[in-house]
Amino acid sequence: MTTISRRPMGRAVSIAALTVLLAWVGGGQTLLDRIDPALALPMLALPMLLLAIWQRGEGAALRRFTLLTVLAILAAVQALLGLALAGSAGWVQLALVFVAGATAGWVADRLVHWRSRARWLPWFAGLVLVIGWFAAAHMLLAALYRPAAASAGAPAATMLTGLPLRWSGSGDIAAIIADGAGDDPALARLESLGPVSLVDSLVEGVPPGSALLVAHPRALAPQELVAIDAFVRGGGKAVVLADALSGWPARHPLGDPRNPPITSLLTPLLDHWGVTLGAAPVDDNGVRSVDVGGARLRLSSAGAFERLPPKCDAFAGRRIARCPIGAGEAWLVGDADLLFAPLWSPVVPGADHLRRADTIEWLAARLWPGAGVAALEPLWIRARAD
Repeated sequence: MTTISRRPMGRAVSIAALTVLLAWVGGGQTLLDRIDPALALPMLALPMLLLAIWQRGEGAALRRFTLLTVLAILAAVQALLGLALAGSAGWVQLALVFVAGATAGWVADRLVHWRSRARWLPWFAGLVLVIGWFAAAHMLLAALYRPAAASAGAPAATMLTGLPLRWSGSGDIAAIIADGAGDDPALARLESLGPVSLVDSLVEGVPPGSALLVAHPRALAPQELVAIDAFVRGGGKAVVLADALSGWPARHPLGDPRNPPITSLLTPLLDHWGVTLGAAPVDDNGVRSVDVGGARLRLSSAGAFERLPPKCDAFAGRRIARCPIGAGEAWLVGDADLLFAPLWSPVVPGADHLRRADTIEWLAARLWPGAGVAALEPLWIRARAD
């Protein structure tokens, strides 16, 4: 009895450890700085197939017991890692992995015990299972992590920026005509989640019902600053990206007005709101991951707000703030480089579950009600506190 009980337990521990390792390395947990249990999903078929081969001589009841033990150990380890590293076990993701693991284990067991005249056929079927499961699981996760778009009829978000987000591919007009707009990935991604009205001026004011995104603009006329202030105080919502030292790549010679502003030109507006953006950190040129309400943002040489009104909520070492202003509110971010695609884009284009940050989803949630939310959310390893 003792020998029989030790054998499946040893197998279960070994297969569970292999699955955790595959999720950590091959699943992308370490690469993406995440501990999502769901990232183990594409890797499940291989260890389940190895388990089925390992115990093909055992009885059906013992095989089922070992499989359930593997899944229980896997769920326990992932839950503990999630609680320790992210403050959440990811229960929905754990349930998904448990059900998927049971399914993969059952299919693998059937393949191993398949009596085929062609001896190579079960092995070929096993290879198809591993590859097909890997691809199908990634497709499923991409759908489950895909953020919701704005509802039909949602008002267009008004966007004013000095960053080269439109016609970003080339400065040559002939190339633009030949190749199309070539919008920056940040703008293209935002437009996939909701309507965006990219404007050159706010002299005429912000359209009623619209949210406002001000992303490191060029020098604004006094009428535009007044229009932004009036919009927010009247109950509007705004996101303001003000960078003390922009690291956005310049495609034109130094001093060319087509390049984005080097530093923020929103000081008059921020002063009027009682906000002071500190100078850019000269000794911090790296990328910093910060957490804001469960969302992961990646900043590059972000400045901190040295002065904020008492009612503001500060995040990430005062690099991000949410301030009530009149009847409205403004989210202030001391970095415009967070829109730079390499900081947030998925490892594989279109694979929302393999994204590096929640930047676009976070912005969408502030520009359109109900947008930016998905069935599954990334479980980020907590960022280092300042």
